[in-house]
Amino acid sequence: MSQGRERPLTVHHLNQLLLVCSIVLLVAVAAVRISSRSGLPSLLVYLGIGIAMGQDGIGDIHFDNAELTQVIGYAALVVILAEGGLGTKWSDIRPALPAASALALAGVAVSVGVTASAAHFLIGLEWRQALIIGAVVSSTDAAAVFSVLRKIPLPARVTGTLEAESGFNDAPVVILVVAFSTAGPVEHWYVLIGEIALELVIGAAIGLAVGWLGAWALRHVALPASGLYPIAVMAIAVAAYAVGAIAHGSGFLAVYLASMVLGNARLPHWPATRGFAEGLGWIAQIGMFVLLGLLVTPHELGDGIVPALVIGLVLTAVARPLSVVVCLLPFRVPWQEQTLMSWAGLRGAVPIILATIPMVEGVEASREIFNIVFILVVVYTLVQGPTLPWLARKLHLGEDSEAADLGIESAPLERLRGHLLSVVIPDGSRMHGVEVAELRLPAGSAVTLVVREGKSFVPLPTTALRRGDELLVVATDPVRDAAERRLRAVGRGGKLAGWLGANGAQTGR
Repeated sequence: MSQGRERPLTVHHLNQLLLVCSIVLLVAVAAVRISSRSGLPSLLVYLGIGIAMGQDGIGDIHFDNAELTQVIGYAALVVILAEGGLGTKWSDIRPALPAASALALAGVAVSVGVTASAAHFLIGLEWRQALIIGAVVSSTDAAAVFSVLRKIPLPARVTGTLEAESGFNDAPVVILVVAFSTAGPVEHWYVLIGEIALELVIGAAIGLAVGWLGAWALRHVALPASGLYPIAVMAIAVAAYAVGAIAHGSGFLAVYLASMVLGNARLPHWPATRGFAEGLGWIAQIGMFVLLGLLVTPHELGDGIVPALVIGLVLTAVARPLSVVVCLLPFRVPWQEQTLMSWAGLRGAVPIILATIPMVEGVEASREIFNIVFILVVVYTLVQGPTLPWLARKLHLGEDSEAADLGIESAPLERLRGHLLSVVIPDGSRMHGVEVAELRLPAGSAVTLVVREGKSFVPLPTTALRRGDELLVVATDPVRDAAERRLRAVGRGGKLAGWLGANGAQTGR
């Protein structure tokens, strides 16, 4: 990694390493705030940190270990997919599942074909190299997309489709890149399609099974400390990846589905678990992008600028829109949403990491492929990232704000056979102004305490709730789920939620 003879790691070296890592993390954390104001994905700043530390920068660190980068990148992707799955709401993703699956499978095929053809006929790359590039850049990156759109409330179908697509399409793309890198173009395409289908089925089955078993265990076994729940959830998610990969299935699909099952299982101490996973996700992104920046040699990028711009233009203006139109045609998605989805196909860490696979496999011109992919990701992220919020507004998407969902944390009271629910009323919740009695909680549950502006009091039936209040609700085990459903319904629909339902549908009670 650095010049000179390798020396054993001592405590002094450890102290220096910890100082450097702490400074990098602090700079990266500050970069998140800068990127949120500018509209640029923070991944560009992290890449810049790595480049600045590299051999052409002020750090003068020489690093060219593509195999180590690939291993660490895979590990980081597992954590990022786990964090994304835990934050995916099944209610949002379920209606969009068919469209997202089509984009992740047929859409990838269309994108690979169009992009590879452009790389071959316009740039002059050999078919094997062209197919590798086409496959590498065909995977979208959820972290890059939602780091830009996190402040814009979009229709559930749009966010659900984009999120599910980014979680699903990593698996087939990894399989394609490995196949092209190890054996070149496959003579019998139906064999490759069969292998992809088999790996996806195995990965999906293992992911769903591990997620369901893990959720069942965490709901029925009371751990002695709340801090153990986040560790257990992440361990289950990582185990799903490992089991899926060892079983020759798609480990990436397994970890995403297992995490999605866990994230929708109403586990105890969920806000703490979500925060823990989000923190690990940020660390994984920072470490991964800094390492990728170190792997880049800036003075070698010049020859890849024109090919990257041409391939990126075809990918952005032709391949992505064509795949969206073809895949979403049966679902009658409005053209405004199709336009946004076409422009929201951001490429982030995944393509750069996948570009290390041909380097590890010794593919001819693999370094040039890596440089082209790196430039493409950086340039088109700079173009697409800041313009996504503007495009969403121009298409009149995201202007209808929805009621903010409640933050509910559950702590099991094993000896009492009950649960203590901590409910936070956010800004935008329609629970604001609702009296305690109007919550109409099921028998066996009650609001026992309200914390408002740092002061706590026992509420009366006529106490009106306000934004920012934190409620402590005690519920017996049989009515725990019903109490949470009722609280969320009131948070979305107000005091009439019992008649209109959480989503406005006429229901009884």
